Amino acid sequence: MEIGAALLLLVVSLVVGVAIGVAGLTYYQNSRGQNRRLQAETEAKTLVDRATDQAQVALKEAEDKVKAILDEAEQNTIRRRRELDKEDERLQRRREELDKRLERLEQREQNLNKRQSRMDKQQNDLLKLESQRMEELQRIAQMTTDEAKAELMKAVENEARADMARVIRQVEAEAREEADNRARDVISLAVQRLASEHVSEIAVSVVPLPSDEMKGRIIGRAGRNIRAFELATGVDVVVDDTPEAVTISSFDPVRREVAKRALAKLVLDGRIHPARIEKLVSDAKAEVEAAIREEGERAAYETGIPGLHPEVLKLVGRLKFRTSYGQNQHAHAIETAHIAGMIAAELGADVMTAKMGGLLHDIGKAIDHEVEGTHAMIGADYAKRYGVPAKVVNCIASHHHEVEQECVEAYIVEAADAISGARPGARRESLETYIKRVKMLEDIANSFDGVEQSYALQAGREVRILVRPEVVDYLSSLRLARDIARQIEETMQYPGQIKVQVIRETRAVDYAK
Repeated sequence: MEIGAALLLLVVSLVVGVAIGVAGLTYYQNSRGQNRRLQAETEAKTLVDRATDQAQVALKEAEDKVKAILDEAEQNTIRRRRELDKEDERLQRRREELDKRLERLEQREQNLNKRQSRMDKQQNDLLKLESQRMEELQRIAQMTTDEAKAELMKAVENEARADMARVIRQVEAEAREEADNRARDVISLAVQRLASEHVSEIAVSVVPLPSDEMKGRIIGRAGRNIRAFELATGVDVVVDDTPEAVTISSFDPVRREVAKRALAKLVLDGRIHPARIEKLVSDAKAEVEAAIREEGERAAYETGIPGLHPEVLKLVGRLKFRTSYGQNQHAHAIETAHIAGMIAAELGADVMTAKMGGLLHDIGKAIDHEVEGTHAMIGADYAKRYGVPAKVVNCIASHHHEVEQECVEAYIVEAADAISGARPGARRESLETYIKRVKMLEDIANSFDGVEQSYALQAGREVRILVRPEVVDYLSSLRLARDIARQIEETMQYPGQIKVQVIRETRAVDYAK
């Protein structure tokens, strides 16, 4: 590009010089005088010389530029040639390396082929040797291959069963430990959050009197007052030697409460005759009915359960006058509802279903003396009749395992019921019943083979069983604990739950003399 520009500049300069000379010559020819002709010739010569000088200068510059461009092109060519030489050398080395690697690979492939041939030969020899050995083993053992396989499978199966039993025991122990820890955390949190005051209430049947003279007035002439009172209330009034008190006896706790209030008013009023008895008994019935409604509504309000049918609330209120092992069932129902709700919240279950199931799980006890059947089934039928949800009905019916538990809330209600009934101070029983239960626990444990001694602990809530280790092994001890627990469930009645603990211990003692 630069060489072409220099040549073009040179040609342009020559053309300009020639044009100037032609112009001067024309001017010379057209001049009219000698002077002007001479002047024109002089000027033309001057112009031609100037053009020639400029052309030479331009040519010199063009030659210099062309030379510089050629020098630079030559240097570039030399540098490029050197680079190509280096690249060619690198490629040559690379080619030589690839050739050497290919030779090594070919040599390795040949070695592998030789080795494979040797291995094939050795394998054939081993197969022949194995066949000969199997024939010799069959001859010595007098067993065929299938019989040996069957024997081996039997041995492997026995070993696998032992390993499986060991793994099952380990997994079961880990699962039990984890479940116990989780359950303990949930239950302790629920009990801690509740922290309610527990008072062992019982519906009293003793009415205090201001004096023993009042007993005669209660009996009346020829016993007409006491007969009228018993006929109006449906209870038995026992007037004995107890100073300044009479006893009211009835299996119906509501009737007993009505009779207690009516008799207290009669004693306070002093006017005791059949007409007055009927009036005060009627007033006491109205008071108790109002108290029942109020207690049912209060229980629903405390537990946060809206929308229950009035008849269902009435049964809940009747539990105010019902006790079990000295535990007031109204307070027990409210407490169970709170515990069930908190456990359900911890486990991600339906809190409202759990709370409703906890509140209503024992409503059958309010009428179990009037209707045939267990209190769980009675309560479930009664709740179903008044539109209680199906899950809650299942919680009521299954909390004593009389039907299958169909939802997780049923298990929660059962656990909450056990927690409320098994906590310290919740229930009480007579000394005679307690001693009989403890003795029966020990008798059941001692009736099994291999049991050396048994002890009922924790007020009959736990039984520890010592077994003879030479008779009862580890797996047998697990089965023994389950069998004893199952027999206790089938033959005994008790509040809460009983822990069965089987202890197997081997001691070796010797003396250095």
